[in-house]
Amino acid sequence: MRTLCASTLIGEFFVIGFAGLVAMKLDDVSMAAVWTVCGIGMVLSLLLCGMITRPGGVQLGWALQVALVLSGFVVPMMFILGLVFGGLWWASVHYGRRMDEDKARWAAEREAGEAAA
Repeated sequence: MRTLCASTLIGEFFVIGFAGLVAMKLDDVSMAAVWTVCGIGMVLSLLLCGMITRPGGVQLGWALQVALVLSGFVVPMMFILGLVFGGLWWASVHYGRRMDEDKARWAAEREAGEAAA
């Protein structure tokens, strides 16, 4: 699960940075506010790469997905990108857990086979 989720988060890191570049061109938002919010989001996405397997890591990832969708109120394209990354996050968590379970099962079967031999 860690690899899939980290890949999604790295993609989000770049998307948040590019959204900051777009938001920087808006007249009604200060540059300091844009880069403060984008910087926090980018740092959070990188920190979450290492926290995925810890308690609360997946939930923080979901919070980041919600924030990404809500950023669409500033940069409208982020509604679409937020939903895309939300779907990628769900797939990363869902299929990543399934792969982790399969790996554990295969390792247990291999150990049982070696013990029987």
